[in-house]
Amino acid sequence: MINNKIKNIIQESINVKNTLLTNEDLISSLSKCSADIVQAFKNGNKVLFCGNGGSAADAQHLAAEFSGRFYTDRDALPAEALHVNTSYLTAVANDYSYDVVYSRIIKGIGKKGDVLVGLSTSGNSINIVKAFEMAKEKGMLTIGLTGATGGKMKELSDYLLNVPSTDTPRIQESHILLGHIICQLVEEQYFNTTA
Repeated sequence: MINNKIKNIIQESINVKNTLLTNEDLISSLSKCSADIVQAFKNGNKVLFCGNGGSAADAQHLAAEFSGRFYTDRDALPAEALHVNTSYLTAVANDYSYDVVYSRIIKGIGKKGDVLVGLSTSGNSINIVKAFEMAKEKGMLTIGLTGATGGKMKELSDYLLNVPSTDTPRIQESHILLGHIICQLVEEQYFNTTA
């Protein structure tokens, strides 16, 4: 009984990924946003990530792939997850509102040409939506990783990578897949390497 449940969960994850595999619009968006990130790095800009809960963990993971390394031993790329400064995060959440923890720091450190990657399975996380609104004001490129509908982030994303699912764990598993694809493409293109 439990073994069948485990197999069903694995199959559900595979089914979502098979849908991604046949989504030519999403494949094209992955290619284009990766090229835009490469150009941003070449222009001296940075990539910022934000998310909540498991999506915050995924945001931090992907930022580390850029600032650390992915496949190759190479120079660090300027990328950061915006929630890792807990003193900032808790002060702003306490003094203002959790809704503005990301938009406030983007207002302070975001520059035209920077990239903001926001992860939200619903696409409706208010602090991510506000962050995207501020990023647009600053002239930043926005990449939204969401679930099926894209939520409110849909209209604010230059690139919407919306996973065709409403199941949070399956969406998050696919966000890491999509993020890893971007990291690999950017690393290969920026440093002229092939994994």
